[in-house]
Amino acid sequence: MSSNGYYWCTKHNRVEWGDSMCRAKHRLGPFDTPNEAERALERVQERNEAWDDQDEDWGQPDAKPAGR
Repeated sequence: MSSNGYYWCTKHNRVEWGDSMCRAKHRLGPFDTPNEAERALERVQERNEAWDDQDEDWGQPDAKPAGR
């Protein structure tokens, strides 16, 4: 069973595609190009930082859930 696109394998730290990929739990993607797949962890970090910037109370011991 082949999947379209390129994936970053978190187990082997490499780009994978086609029929010889690791299990889905070890993959990030799909990406359109191998270069995009190589930047997968970088993109995850950028998105995590953007998310953290949106929630100033995250990690604060007395923070109350939003909307309550």
